[in-house]
Amino acid sequence: MSRQKQTPMRQQNPQIRIHNFDEVPLGYSEEEAMIEAERCLQCPTAPCVQGCPVSVDIPRFIEHIKNRRFSEAIATIKETNSLPAVCGRVCPQESQCQGVCTLGIRFEPVAIGKLERFCADWEAQHGGATHQVLPTKEQHVAVIGAGPSGLTAAGDLRKKGYQVTMFELFHVAGGVLMYGIPEFRLPKEIVQREISALKAMGVKIELNKVVGQLYTVDDLMSQGYDAVFIGTGAGLPRFLGIPGENLNGVYTANEFLTRTNLMRAFLFPEYDTPIKVGKRVITVGGGNVAMDSARTALRLGAEESIIVYRRSEQELPARAEEVEHAKEEGVKFQLLTNPVRFVEKDGAIAGAECIRMELGEPDESGRRRPVPIEGSEFVIDADTVVIAIGNGPHPLVPRTTPGLDLTRRGNIVADPDTGQTSREGVFAGGDIVTGAATVIQAMGAGKRAAVAIDHYLQEKRAGKE
Repeated sequence: MSRQKQTPMRQQNPQIRIHNFDEVPLGYSEEEAMIEAERCLQCPTAPCVQGCPVSVDIPRFIEHIKNRRFSEAIATIKETNSLPAVCGRVCPQESQCQGVCTLGIRFEPVAIGKLERFCADWEAQHGGATHQVLPTKEQHVAVIGAGPSGLTAAGDLRKKGYQVTMFELFHVAGGVLMYGIPEFRLPKEIVQREISALKAMGVKIELNKVVGQLYTVDDLMSQGYDAVFIGTGAGLPRFLGIPGENLNGVYTANEFLTRTNLMRAFLFPEYDTPIKVGKRVITVGGGNVAMDSARTALRLGAEESIIVYRRSEQELPARAEEVEHAKEEGVKFQLLTNPVRFVEKDGAIAGAECIRMELGEPDESGRRRPVPIEGSEFVIDADTVVIAIGNGPHPLVPRTTPGLDLTRRGNIVADPDTGQTSREGVFAGGDIVTGAATVIQAMGAGKRAAVAIDHYLQEKRAGKE
């Protein structure tokens, strides 16, 4: 067996998949997973575990796969990761566990994410690991927001025996996993399968509950909750601040993807939410959300989908895999380009006037700063524009919680190791603290907060005895 290259994963043909919303990668067979597991060196230092924000025992679960002990493999993962089917699909393994894989020093790293996905999918077909829950304690914890950080905190606290109730403003749980990531990258039935496992443990989920409007954090604590975890994410879209941004046909990525994913606009009229794209769609931005939007536009019927990004390809923040998939599907890249205004025709978007950029000195992010080239303006015709340049913290809960320290941008100030905020008994984690980050980083914050909440509640209980 050669250790040099990863075992490839089968995927849909690009010319076929741009006409459907089915998942693009098709997963490993048992034999393929075992072949890939053989590549693991089982090195004693296990840097991959250190690179995982939720500290999955990666060598141990891979060793189980190698020996066809798939049930033991998924049980190992679930010791620390409540959402393996999600993480195996959308985590940036290349910059985390795989990024520090010893094998990757000379060859391609072990395909840890693909093996994690295999285990989760195998469990769905065959049954497997169940979460062990300690005897139920008297203390109650409220978790605000049913996204990755909230789901993780809720699951870990329930395992410790606490009575946990989640409050979610949407009509389904899952947060960004449901509204932000397209079906072809993360099927929604998989997200709900993971959430069903938490419900089976006894986690209660209250839907259509807007904390900060129906009731506040103070109200929850006065109702008998002993601790509160805030995981409301970064759902406030950022804008370019240029003329024409309010024209018909200009979407934020939040609206574009929420309509498509959560409200199932791609199945209109079977579902009631419509969405309109014309022949040519421009997506402004270079991250994963921009790739998701540009690829979604093709599936909704656009003949041409163009990414407009102000830096070069080397600075694209999107995962290399997502960029590659976008290129395979025919998404075009207009790089070193930035919109300066949107062009109107009959009250609707007709195009984007852009200016060409060149890279100057590095900015605070370490990337070279884009500098406009005077006199280089030109127009790209477009029927639809999607703005995908990032999000800010969801403001409702922070604004309605007195005594909660916030950053200048409105993020909650919380201890990075514990999630403890300036309010006693109130913890926070995920994008509402860090700004927009990855699913697994939000999950890591939820795990750390669950440990801290457990310590806090044990001390609180001991003080009453």
